[in-house]
Amino acid sequence: QVQLVETGGGLVQPGGSLRLSCLVNGSNPHFYSMGWFRQAPGKEREGVSCIHYGDGSITYADSVKGRFTMSRDNPKNTVYLQMNNLKPEDTAVYYCAALRGLCALVGDFFDYWGQGTQVTVSS
Repeated sequence: QVQLVETGGGLVQPGGSLRLSCLVNGSNPHFYSMGWFRQAPGKEREGVSCIHYGDGSITYADSVKGRFTMSRDNPKNTVYLQMNNLKPEDTAVYYCAALRGLCALVGDFFDYWGQGTQVTVSS
């Protein structure tokens, strides 16, 4: 069983930055691949990034490549999503998720989800 708690959302102007954090509580948290997803109003959930539990390799959606950076701090049981050069189309609720297996930007593969944190990019 894993519990996930996201923090760090907020309102930012276009071109600005935010860092999201996801605290991973539970047994053997290091055995989970971790993903970030987002869902904007009226749109389907979108996979943003995923970090593999084993080798730490990271997959990004094309829409965020070069702007977002995902990282993992195992001693702190925390994963991060650094978001730079934010655009209005990045506005969404961002979710952290855990998957006991290989990384994939497919939400249905993930076993555990956080409650989400709102990110709004607007001038």
